[in-house]
Amino acid sequence: MRNAKMSDLTGKILVRIVVAEDKSNIVFSTVDGPRYKMYHQQDCCEDVSIEDIVGELDDLIGLPILEARESTNEGDTGGGTFTWTFYVLRTNRGSVTIRWYGESNGYYSEDVTLLEI
Repeated sequence: MRNAKMSDLTGKILVRIVVAEDKSNIVFSTVDGPRYKMYHQQDCCEDVSIEDIVGELDDLIGLPILEARESTNEGDTGGGTFTWTFYVLRTNRGSVTIRWYGESNGYYSEDVTLLEI
């Protein structure tokens, strides 16, 4: 396993996408073998999960990923912090935005990790 960047998915052809029922992770399987797991390692005093998926995940299957990017927005809740992280994946068929939301007491990370497994 190694840490990956969202841009590592550019040019890959996905054959399967599995979203965990509890929205704690999503796994992308590629035609050439590698799988990529997007998740957050939960710790005390924080909660990070997939808030929403806009678009059809099936639009990403079977075609090269033309764009794979990440953007974030962070802020203060008054008693802690929050982070919105947006992941956009696009093929010729369509695009999908995966929106993660995390909040904590301000001491813990709300980052999302992408691993090549």
